[in-house]
Amino acid sequence: MAFIDLFVVALIPVLKTLLITAVGLLLAVNRVNILGDAARHHLNNVVFYVFIPALVGGSLADTVTASSIVSLWFMPVNILLTFIIGSALGWVLVKITRTPEHLHGLVIGSCAAGNLGNLLLIIVPAVCEESNSPFGDTLTCSTNGQGLVSLSMAIGSVYIWTYVYNIIRAYGDVSGKDIAKVSTISIDCSGKTLDMFNENYTEALIQSRRSSFEDCEVPDDESAQVDESNIPFEDDERKKVTVLMKMRQHFDTFVDKINLKMWLTPSTIATIVGLLIGVISPIRKLMIGDNAPLRVIDSSANLLGQATVPAMTLIVGANLLNGLKRSDVGLWLIVGILVVRYVALPILGIGIVKAAHHIGFVGSDPLYQFVLMIQYSLPPAMAIGTITQLFEVGESECSVIMLWTYVVAAVSLTLWTTLFMWLVS
Repeated sequence: MAFIDLFVVALIPVLKTLLITAVGLLLAVNRVNILGDAARHHLNNVVFYVFIPALVGGSLADTVTASSIVSLWFMPVNILLTFIIGSALGWVLVKITRTPEHLHGLVIGSCAAGNLGNLLLIIVPAVCEESNSPFGDTLTCSTNGQGLVSLSMAIGSVYIWTYVYNIIRAYGDVSGKDIAKVSTISIDCSGKTLDMFNENYTEALIQSRRSSFEDCEVPDDESAQVDESNIPFEDDERKKVTVLMKMRQHFDTFVDKINLKMWLTPSTIATIVGLLIGVISPIRKLMIGDNAPLRVIDSSANLLGQATVPAMTLIVGANLLNGLKRSDVGLWLIVGILVVRYVALPILGIGIVKAAHHIGFVGSDPLYQFVLMIQYSLPPAMAIGTITQLFEVGESECSVIMLWTYVVAAVSLTLWTTLFMWLVS
């Protein structure tokens, strides 16, 4: 295929994204105020709890099978590499630019986590639908592409809420008295909070932990310092209880540090459900297919999932309005993030995917290779704004970074998408 034809194919989905983003930005302007703070809050709720889980779960159930999941094992590794390499480059960037310490987590997270969700959901199917697409049959390409993108989104969500979340948390100021606040989550950079775990749940969690220790004899400070080696042999049972209590304490500390409830998001749960439906043959026959008895469930999930892309893209545009109002981030810091995300990572991504293909880790499917490469060239994930609001650190800076990275993505994504298609075609 001619390079100019590939460029046109890559440009169309990016233009679609920009047009819908511009509509979202217009709807958030004060004079229009259709997507104001309250409207975004409620729309975020619907997208987060309904649209994304329906899309992810339905797509994985339709496309992933017990045989195909084995061939996709490299995707989680590839996404993890984007996070590790991006965070390493981000750490170098904050040292070079002497970024204030409270913004280190935001910068490193912006360099590490790409938008593995709504952008890919637009770009990959749109590329498949073009007549000059190098990926063959339009219907097969779109179906397989949506499954790959859904898996990419689900894996990215898990990494963001474990890896990036804890990076930003490490540079935030979270004290023990902020447990109720840490148990909430928001979806945008607007400063509004979306309650994910309400106060009743938090209080119930605290009460359940207290009740679990009511019948246990917790030693005081003096008895806690007793050398266990001096406990007689006949007190083995008592020693075992002490060991179990210590193990329980270490486990609770570990759970508090990684904050499991923050990455068990609806999309992650939908991923697990979708994979189980797709992999377990009896369940798959009940729900997937034109003659499946419970096919109405799959059809309903797919219908809800179709609303994900326009809704999320409108929200992205509305959130970017804050970036137009503030300019607190230094020019060189923004340039550095752009270089990391749109120059260094894509170049390294080409080398990694080509090396994996040469070794045999990645098959010969050009669409699969294309998705793996494009994962290195995306703008920062919008979930980073969620996490910065969670700890109330760098919220306005988040809006500025999102604004400029998404503006530049219009050019960079088109160029890199064109090059990736040329490399795999």
